[in-house]
Amino acid sequence: MQNTSVKTRINRRQQSLLAHIRSNGRGDVESLSRWFKVTPQTIRRDLNMLGKLRLVIRVHGGAIAPGGVSRSEQLVNLDYSTRSMLSQEAKEAIGARVAQIIPNDASMFINIGTTTESVARHLTDHIGLFTITNNINIANTLRMSDAIKVMTAGGLVRHEDGGIVGDATEEFINRFKVDYAVISCSALETDGTMLDFDTREVKVTQAIVRNARSVILACDSTKFDRKAPVRLGSIDMVNYVVLDESPPGEFADICMRSEVKLIALDREVRSYGH
Repeated sequence: MQNTSVKTRINRRQQSLLAHIRSNGRGDVESLSRWFKVTPQTIRRDLNMLGKLRLVIRVHGGAIAPGGVSRSEQLVNLDYSTRSMLSQEAKEAIGARVAQIIPNDASMFINIGTTTESVARHLTDHIGLFTITNNINIANTLRMSDAIKVMTAGGLVRHEDGGIVGDATEEFINRFKVDYAVISCSALETDGTMLDFDTREVKVTQAIVRNARSVILACDSTKFDRKAPVRLGSIDMVNYVVLDESPPGEFADICMRSEVKLIALDREVRSYGH
């Protein structure tokens, strides 16, 4: 139930808008504009406010209720097109910040994920990168740059998102030792546990982490609201965590104790770690 403190931060229209989205699972700007008889610009501002309060999840053209599309979505991964639309601005900001960490002439892994795909888009101006990926979308992005060498892992290609997984993929990754790995995950626990949905994907990501000298976890803050059943590992496996917003205090404390550099884009001046 919506508490009093939240009600004081949103107006009556926004409360009605929130109730409508929770009831229907989602809402697009144009239909909400007609329903509430206000301009699309007003609806966008309302949705942005509700998104900042984490009452809805902002997507391209509208918003969805967290868990409201289907209760099973809390434990089953969202389809690729939906994940691509979620937190687009946050993912682009994260991608730009991660790209700043990667120097020219570095070797690196980039794994499966819509956030890691954003990282790839911001790496296209780099020079001398040698990139190994199990993500066809990333390979297609980076191959457009003559200054970047791209190698794709072998294995089974998932139709839904272009991810490459399986035993052959893991064996391929184990042939290399690179400077950086950029990874993501489907869910984060405040105790620092990283989680995902596909055991095959998790095994490949674990191999990527083992074979990189420095590991960067790139995630938007909604991952703290998600659930996933397969344990990828703990946050002390990585060297950097790049988030769009400051995480829960427990998570920040664990990063500090594990000497993981935590970069929260909304308060980067208070980054934790070394």
